[in-house]
Amino acid sequence: MIYKLPFLVLFVFSIGAAQQQSNTSIIKKHLKAITKTTTYRNHLNTAQLNKTADYIKSEFIKYTKEVSFQEFKVEGKTYKNVIASFGTEHKKSIIVGAHYDVCGDQEGADDNASGVVGLLELSRLLKGIKLNYRIDLVAYSLEEPPYFRTENMGSYIHAKHLVDHKVDVYGMVSLEMIGYFSNKEQSQLYPDPRLGLLYGNKGDFITVVNKSGKKQFATDFSNAFKRSAPIKTVVFESDPSKQPIDFSDHLNYWEFGFSAVMITDTAFLRNKNYHKKTDTMETLDLQSMSKVIDGVFKVLVSI
Repeated sequence: MIYKLPFLVLFVFSIGAAQQQSNTSIIKKHLKAITKTTTYRNHLNTAQLNKTADYIKSEFIKYTKEVSFQEFKVEGKTYKNVIASFGTEHKKSIIVGAHYDVCGDQEGADDNASGVVGLLELSRLLKGIKLNYRIDLVAYSLEEPPYFRTENMGSYIHAKHLVDHKVDVYGMVSLEMIGYFSNKEQSQLYPDPRLGLLYGNKGDFITVVNKSGKKQFATDFSNAFKRSAPIKTVVFESDPSKQPIDFSDHLNYWEFGFSAVMITDTAFLRNKNYHKKTDTMETLDLQSMSKVIDGVFKVLVSI
């Protein structure tokens, strides 16, 4: 945690990594490249998924030589996770993931180009930074229906690979819809309306989601993010069987026993464009999205 670091480490962090910030112009460029395509990146359009995977890889490779595809077959078609690694001198890993496929025929700007752009900006920010853990940035295919909650999800394939190869994992962060914010009254809904009394009715915050009985990484990450992120943050913890908190790739890491959190703008509880053609980059708040990315970066280099 940041407050436990020796003064010298804090000083080095303050003059090095702390000066790194995400860039809204670059964020906009990535969003346009991923969403403004002639076809949609759903499970039926493998050609478009491959083009998106190639774009992600081409950006990753600008900042690290450790970039690869993790290919897997589903119903005779080949799909790809894209992985970029930093701090490879370390054995223990932190996984940061986001899915690049969409549900149906839509651009999917918030869901989940926003999370993928978060990975791309993190790769730029992490270049040359001294880390305490290996960081693997993973862009997944096949998070959306019809494969959601099946063993064909790209994140299931990746999590199972970690277990099968006995990889030492400290924890996982899922970036799931990080670009939609609103200052309007009643713009934020909750699965339990009573939560509005605690967190307010404006969708002006980012959420770090944990499950009950969370392990050490989830605790460390959540505390550090809320303390250092330059954006209003809510840390929410619940039982997945009682609240809809496992609607993304982190569910597979929970399934395999890893400590994991989801960072989200709360998806359909706030963004009415969820799984609709209206989910476009023009609806996103790039300044707030940038602050979320900066918060993740700060934690990754200091935890």
